[in-house]
Amino acid sequence: MTRVRIWPGRPLANLLLLPALLSLGVLASEAVKPPVIALDAIAAAVAIADLATLRGSSRLRVSRDCQVTCSIGEPHLVRLAVENPGTRPRRIRLRDDVPPAFAAEPAEFRLDVPGKARAELEYRMVPGRRGAYRLDRADALVGSRLGLWQAAVTWPLRTEVSVYPDVRQIARYTLLARRDRLSAIGLRSSRRMGNDNEFERLRDYIEGDDPRTLDWRATARRQKLTVRAHQQDQSQRVVFLVDCGRMMAGDTGGGLSPLDHALNATLLLAHVALSRNDQVGLMAYSDRTLAYVPPTGGPRRLRRLVHAVHDLFPEPVESDHGRALIDLESRCRKRSLVILLTNLFDEVAAGILAEHLKNLTGRHLPLAVLLRDHDLFAMADAATRDDAALCAGAASADLLNWRERVLAGLRREGVLTLDAFPDELTAALVSRYLAIKARHLL
Repeated sequence: MTRVRIWPGRPLANLLLLPALLSLGVLASEAVKPPVIALDAIAAAVAIADLATLRGSSRLRVSRDCQVTCSIGEPHLVRLAVENPGTRPRRIRLRDDVPPAFAAEPAEFRLDVPGKARAELEYRMVPGRRGAYRLDRADALVGSRLGLWQAAVTWPLRTEVSVYPDVRQIARYTLLARRDRLSAIGLRSSRRMGNDNEFERLRDYIEGDDPRTLDWRATARRQKLTVRAHQQDQSQRVVFLVDCGRMMAGDTGGGLSPLDHALNATLLLAHVALSRNDQVGLMAYSDRTLAYVPPTGGPRRLRRLVHAVHDLFPEPVESDHGRALIDLESRCRKRSLVILLTNLFDEVAAGILAEHLKNLTGRHLPLAVLLRDHDLFAMADAATRDDAALCAGAASADLLNWRERVLAGLRREGVLTLDAFPDELTAALVSRYLAIKARHLL
C-alpha cells in the first residue's frame, strides 16, 4: 500500500520569515499590527493553496524491472518507470531501495513528469557482496507547485536479487584456452603421460575449435572445414569440501575473504573439470553441513554449484572437520578427488584433520589446500632489532614452521597438499588438478 506523508519545505520557512520579523514591530507601535495580520493571512492563504497542489500525489505509480541474478562486482542494470495518471505535472526526487552492500550510479533522480505521462529511468547497481538481497520499496519526495510543501511517498516494490560469485574468470579462462595462452593467468602446462584420448569421428568445424585439430585431407574431400574429434578420458569425480568456519573470515584485500577466494577457485576448477567430462560435486561445512551438491556432470552442473554457494559466508564457529569428512564418506562412496579448502592455526584441528584425511586415502584421493596469510608472512619477514618486532617475527616464524610440519605430515600419509596465498589460489589449484590428471593419479 502506498504511504504518503507531507512535510513543510524550506521555501515555506522563508515565506513566513518576513511576517515573523515584522511582528516584532508590534511591540514598538500598534500601527504595525494591521499590516502584519494582513501579511500573515496572505502567507497562510498561499501556503494552503500550494498545499492543495499536492492532492493526488498518492496516485503516482512506480514500477521496477531488473534481473533477479547478478555477479559480484559486475554492474547490474535496473529500470524504473514513473507514471503520472493525473493532469497536474509533478516534480519528483526519486530514490530506489538499494541494499547497503550495493553501489548505485546515480543514487537518486530528479525529474519533472507531465500530466498523463510516463517517465523511464535507468541506473546501475554494483553488488559488493555475495548473497540473497531484497529491494522492498521505492521512495520519492513530490514537491508542490511553489515548492512550499513536500509529500514523502513510498511504494512497496519487492524484488529479490541473488548475487553470485564472480564468474567472469570462467569466460576469460575459456577465451585463453582457445588461444592456448593459459600462462597469462598463471596456469602451468602439464605433460601428459601416455595417450588419454582416442580418435572418435570427423565433424564440421565450429568457431573456437583448435586449428591444430583440422583434418586437411577430409576438408579437401568434403569441401568444408573438418576437424578430428577425440574421445576424452573416462569420466572421473571431483568433490570440493569447502570450510566455512571462522578461520575463513577476514579481509585479504579488495573486500574479499579467504572463503571468497576459495569459492572463486572452486568454480573455475569446476568449469575446467566439467569441460574434461569429469563429474563435480561440493560440500560446504562449518560445525555442520551447510550445503551439499552430489557429484554429477553435464552443462548445467556449474549453474547448480554457483547457486549453492552464492549465499555462503564464514560463520563465527569452530569448524568440525571430522564430522564433515565422515559425512562426505557416507554420501560419496565412489573413488573421487576430494579437494579440501581450509585454514589451520591450532594443533587440535590439525590433528583431527590429519587423522580423517589419512583414513580417506584408502578410498579417495585427498588434496588438502591450506590458505596462507599475507600478514603472517610479512611479520616473519619484517623482524628487526626492535623487541616488539622481534617477538612478533619469532611467533610468526614459529607458526609458519608448524604449518610446514603439518603439511609434511599429511604428505607422509599419502595426502596431496597445496599451500597458497588466497589471491594466487585459483591458478595454483587448477595447475595442480591438471598435473593430477596428467599423471593419472586418480
